[in-house]
Amino acid sequence: MSKNNVKAISDTLKTQILILGGFVAIMWIVQILNLFLFRGTLTFYGVYPRHPDTLRGIMFMPFLHGGFPHLIANTIPFVTLGWFVMVREIRDFWVVTAVTMLVSGLGVWLLGSTGWHIGASGLVFGYLGYLLSRGFFERNLPSIFLSIIVGVLYGGIIIGVLPLQAGVSWEGHLFGLIGGGIAAWSLSRRPSIP
Repeated sequence: MSKNNVKAISDTLKTQILILGGFVAIMWIVQILNLFLFRGTLTFYGVYPRHPDTLRGIMFMPFLHGGFPHLIANTIPFVTLGWFVMVREIRDFWVVTAVTMLVSGLGVWLLGSTGWHIGASGLVFGYLGYLLSRGFFERNLPSIFLSIIVGVLYGGIIIGVLPLQAGVSWEGHLFGLIGGGIAAWSLSRRPSIP
């Protein structure tokens, strides 16, 4: 492997760490500020279904959490699945993130149960939906292999799209999963760059 290839791989890894680390840092800083400075009132920047002023929450919802256990539960799968999304191209991460935030947030706003919806789990399920669907839409060995690996590692969380636990936004999970599938379909249709 040439020095240029090693440098390119190193630069890509640094960029990936910077992006994922930046997202996670924002989530943790917001949680610390929300707890110690704002006394939990930042939750009101989440999504409250069918209330027009909370449409802004579509952008803020992934960065707000109900406490440190909620944030910790989202951090590891966010980083792992987020990195799997950007393995092929960093651009994929931005597209999947944007589509998932929009679909998850709008889905919750339109059809969610009454109450505040917050947390990065919509993104986690979006990344899961993207990675599981990518193999189906692209129909090539690397994508299928990655879908299988992700299915084995994280397939068990799919039950989170069902309304089984009070206080958990299963709607955010469901619409996040759907958003990830839409992103996989959309990105599989783009023309390949030589």
